[in-house]
Amino acid sequence: MTEDADPGDMLAPRHCRPHGASDAAVAAAGRISEALETTERARGHLYSFHQLTGRADAQLDDAVTLLRAAGYSELADRMTTEVIGRNVVPGRWTFQLVEEYDEGYYQMLRRLEQDVRDTLMAGRRHVHEAEMKEQRRTPGMPGHEATPEGRS
Repeated sequence: MTEDADPGDMLAPRHCRPHGASDAAVAAAGRISEALETTERARGHLYSFHQLTGRADAQLDDAVTLLRAAGYSELADRMTTEVIGRNVVPGRWTFQLVEEYDEGYYQMLRRLEQDVRDTLMAGRRHVHEAEMKEQRRTPGMPGHEATPEGRS
């Protein structure tokens, strides 16, 4: 920081590299956090799959009613016994897939990502991104403030 730099136009301390943290440590922690963010997106898609599959199963109830009303009881019976309530994978409905994912892979990655941040970044989040922002922004230009407090 130069002597005439605006202290309000600096990164928040919670985003500053901890003393002694190497470039490699910042990069590693950043990549692991990025992987967690990707996993969060995958988890959202899994929840979408869960909700959409449940909705489709409920929609089939209406289809069965319509089949029966149209005189196709045999097809309605097949839909009821062969598809409605069926496991999506052996022994599991989608809620079980969600629970197993959450309690297994997802929770493990969250814990390890936190351990990496605690060990390498003193618990700080997004240090890599904050440094990238500092490299790419133009200090003093509107819309390039380091923090909301740095706005004039």
